[in-house]
Amino acid sequence: MGHAMRNGDQREEAGLAQGAGAATLPVLSVVVVNYRGADDTVACLRALRTELDYPGDRLQVVCVDNASGDGSTERIRAVEGVDLVEAPANLGFAGGCNLGAEHATGTVLAFLNNDARPDPGWARAAVRVLAEQPDVAAVASKVLDWSGERVDFVDGGLTWFGMGYKRHAGQPDDGSHDAPRDVLFATGSAMFVRAGVYRELGGFDERFFMFYEDVDLGWRLNLRGWRVRYEPTSLAYHKHHASVSQVDTPDNSRELYLLERNALAALYKNLSDATLAKALPAALALAVRRATARGEIDATQLEITRRGETGGGDVSIPRTALAGMLAIDQFVELLPSLAASRKVEQAKRVRSDADLVPLMRKAMEPAYPLPRYLAAHDILVEAFGLEEAFGARRKILVITGDAISERMAGPAIRAWNMAEVLSAEHEVRLVTVNPLCAPPDTAFPVLRARRRDLDPHVDWADVVILQGHALELVPSVQKKDSTKIVVCDVYDPMHLELLEQGKDDVAEQRELDLVGVTKVLNTQLERGDFFVCASERQRHFWLGHLLALGRLTPALYDTDPTLRSLLAVVPFGLPGKPPQQSRSPIKGGIAGIGERDKVVLWAGGVYSWFDPLTLVTAIGTLARRRPDVRLVFLGMRHPNPEVPEMDIGGQVRALSGRLDLTGRHVFFNETWVPYEQRQDWLLDADCGVTTHYEHVETTFAFRTRVLDYLWAGLPIVTTDGDSFAELVRAEGLGVVVPAEDGDALAAALERVLYDEEFAQGCRERIAVARERFTWENVLAPLTAFCRAPRPAADRLAGAETLVRKPALSPAATLRRDLGLVKEYLDSGGAGELARRAAGRVARVARERLSGGRGDA
Repeated sequence: MGHAMRNGDQREEAGLAQGAGAATLPVLSVVVVNYRGADDTVACLRALRTELDYPGDRLQVVCVDNASGDGSTERIRAVEGVDLVEAPANLGFAGGCNLGAEHATGTVLAFLNNDARPDPGWARAAVRVLAEQPDVAAVASKVLDWSGERVDFVDGGLTWFGMGYKRHAGQPDDGSHDAPRDVLFATGSAMFVRAGVYRELGGFDERFFMFYEDVDLGWRLNLRGWRVRYEPTSLAYHKHHASVSQVDTPDNSRELYLLERNALAALYKNLSDATLAKALPAALALAVRRATARGEIDATQLEITRRGETGGGDVSIPRTALAGMLAIDQFVELLPSLAASRKVEQAKRVRSDADLVPLMRKAMEPAYPLPRYLAAHDILVEAFGLEEAFGARRKILVITGDAISERMAGPAIRAWNMAEVLSAEHEVRLVTVNPLCAPPDTAFPVLRARRRDLDPHVDWADVVILQGHALELVPSVQKKDSTKIVVCDVYDPMHLELLEQGKDDVAEQRELDLVGVTKVLNTQLERGDFFVCASERQRHFWLGHLLALGRLTPALYDTDPTLRSLLAVVPFGLPGKPPQQSRSPIKGGIAGIGERDKVVLWAGGVYSWFDPLTLVTAIGTLARRRPDVRLVFLGMRHPNPEVPEMDIGGQVRALSGRLDLTGRHVFFNETWVPYEQRQDWLLDADCGVTTHYEHVETTFAFRTRVLDYLWAGLPIVTTDGDSFAELVRAEGLGVVVPAEDGDALAAALERVLYDEEFAQGCRERIAVARERFTWENVLAPLTAFCRAPRPAADRLAGAETLVRKPALSPAATLRRDLGLVKEYLDSGGAGELARRAAGRVARVARERLSGGRGDA
């Protein structure tokens, strides 16, 4: 193992990059290791050869008989299409897999336990991930129990003392684990890995024999910059852990021994020097306490008297306790070879321990519910500063002014998903100041607070994330000397919206409203430690605003010329789990719309800055030649009772009535669709539409409804001018039309609805584009900031003293002053020169009085 990629591997790797949908799939080698009793193994091998949806000529099945010695080889040899490799001795799971990999010819390796069975789509789903995401080295399958009812593996965890575990094992499979995600490791019972990368890393570490060899491999992959990706559609079923039979003892003491020893080995190999210095001595001490607590023994059994004498007789040490002590003893024996491996891994790592802590999930979790053990765990964590080393869970408060209920608008949806993603790593509270708060079930608390009740929540939090007018409600945080870390979500340029929304107001009120909203935003921009906006266009706009307010200092620029440490792009996101339809609320659900009609969906509210009037006119035009076209407005009345219906809603109803389209070709769903049910409506449509006027709000807007279209795979028709129009045009996701051009809009709708070849091409390209808009992906900058929250550089105490102009030499000072004299004479004559000189004298005097230093 560990040799360079072969020429064949390179050719296949090039083929893999073409994608899992290419005419020629990469050769896949599946390795199965047999122990004693071939019933499970034979069933597994036959399923691979006859049930797997993968071309037989591109599939190699390798079975390693791990010195079973019970006649299994003859039964395995009888299974058609299986390459049998006989091991000279029991090499354990790690060695058996490595031996199988040596005989593999594929560029993708898969490992499947002999007591598992693959779903027909198991292999294709994983290969697709490897094809589409070149920085993914390994794919973790979703593994359920034999009945498919309970979880075996959907995510991994790793404690600070090195023990890997399956975080959700034994829980019901309720659909909550159906979103892809990055993980620290894949379970060895069902996983895929690029063969070249596997060989580069030397495969599984055979010193582990079994247990945690998969944790160690995933850890090393991540350290070297590769990703390990959990893919729920790559599904397998695990029977009863028959592979453990090779280490069986009546009290599981040999299994405990391997778990303890291998945890220490993985820790030693993969942690950085600084972290290992804290973690290893604490892990060794904790392993001893775990052994004594498990065996129910302590120092009192030595009967130590006050005179220092001990009683006679033997002390009984159970095998389960002895396992932990022997594990440490054998860890010491392995140290010379482990030290050599550690040197290699540390030299090749490109990611820090802090980068990987989120993938450990709950690194500080004690893992064992033994009272004496738990007490020792807390002592060691504090004594060695392990909370700091492994990143303590932060307390994060997300505040929104929007309604939190089953019917949610954009701001609430955004705040909700921020809270949900961050809750995987931190303690999170989502608080709304809106009277309406009836949240769906969730793992994090969702609370309603009046303005006067917000301070306790703010005091609790390490980081406060807010949007809209929320900062105005917590004056204590507004103060510039406040030490609270504040993240401002400025995805909604409210003042630009107001310019359009308030056109019908009287001029005086309109000006007052604009001044007020701009002041709200200025307060945020002057106070925030970190800002997130929705697009690069918005980012350019907010950079100008921050510069005008003096936030973009030379010190900040010199530290970070990109300025992304202050202002990052976090678009609106979409769920990682694809939408699933449970009913048809439009086709057959709305009177006047049949199952075969073509449905255009307006998903979202009708606001003043949109142009539904041109859309209704275009539908009237199209209906004359396509009588089966239907337009549905998804929600006319906003779920937040504090948001009044805008005049544009009445205008569009009136226009549709005048054109005799209402109830025939145009339909208005009055109440907002519940958030969890919107997928039924989206999947009942044939295309999604958004139309708007050409104005400054459009330039910087981020139309969140377009993300729902991407999520549901709907071809998109959009007016030109905003950031999504650029995306639709550049990636071929639909048709972009000029503003207020009814004929062009009608033609565009006709194309996406009735040109099936064009529409199918849009859907295929949407499937690729939408992956990067999942909430997990778009929130990455915010997630990274919350792992290491910090005040903005210019808010640090004494920050203003950090930027000092170097003193000029006498010659340079003379040249500068002569240049200024000429400039002042040219611009204003002797009077201007005298005024400037007087100002210089006064300024120098002030600087000297205050301890400053002048250049004159």
